[in-house]
Amino acid sequence: MTATPALTDYPHRMTIPTRWYDNDVYGHVNNVQYYAFFDTIINEYLINVGGLDIIGGDAIGLCAESHCAFTAALVFPEAVQAGLRVGHLGTSSVRYEIGLFGGAAGETVAATGWFVHVFVDRASRRPVPIPEPIRGALEAIA
Repeated sequence: MTATPALTDYPHRMTIPTRWYDNDVYGHVNNVQYYAFFDTIINEYLINVGGLDIIGGDAIGLCAESHCAFTAALVFPEAVQAGLRVGHLGTSSVRYEIGLFGGAAGETVAATGWFVHVFVDRASRRPVPIPEPIRGALEAIA
């Protein structure tokens, strides 16, 4: 990832509203919510663009690794501008890169990170190749 990414560095973007519940006693969005924002943009993309069937599909993505670097606070009721791109695409795994941005136009970098999914067979939990519709969607943001 670049030292100071911009929202435009991520080909897929979405707005995620914060909730009152997201704030902690220190007056900002709690760190655990940043991971929920990561999970939200990734799965929104996989379902809406890649056709991931979270209920009955043969292949599912399991998190093997994640990381988040916090650089600025987010505060309710501010909306989060989330950006997503693919940093590495393997046979059965993908490393997503995510940026979370605050401010009225998403100008303030709040956090950057990565999230690795390994695609596995739903029943056996053994790695499988990334399904073609999902692979195509991932290639589009690599």
